[in-house]
Amino acid sequence: MSMVIMTLFTVLISMILMLISFWLPMMLPDMEKLSPYECGFDPLGSARLPFSVRFFLVAILFLLFDLEIALLLPTPWAINLTQPTVTFLLTTTIIMLLSAGLVYEWKEGGLDWAE
Repeated sequence: MSMVIMTLFTVLISMILMLISFWLPMMLPDMEKLSPYECGFDPLGSARLPFSVRFFLVAILFLLFDLEIALLLPTPWAINLTQPTVTFLLTTTIIMLLSAGLVYEWKEGGLDWAE
């Protein structure tokens, strides 16, 4: 019986949230919102215009550091293993490598938007 009540409650809350999300936002489209591109480039301009490589460098650095941080996610569970010192050593190594890479990119000017 409680499972049926919980299922009905879940369906009711889901339906209410869907209705709120359908009616709540204001629909005032403008030229920016109607544009198919959200990257900041002019979609009607020439495709041969030069663009800043700095934008793509920062994006790649973000992806690299973001994916490396995913390696640290199992650390709280790995601390409960029989040898937590190995986990601590590996975690410290990953953090040191990430910090060294960040300091290197910072000193080389890879994180600056303007030159």
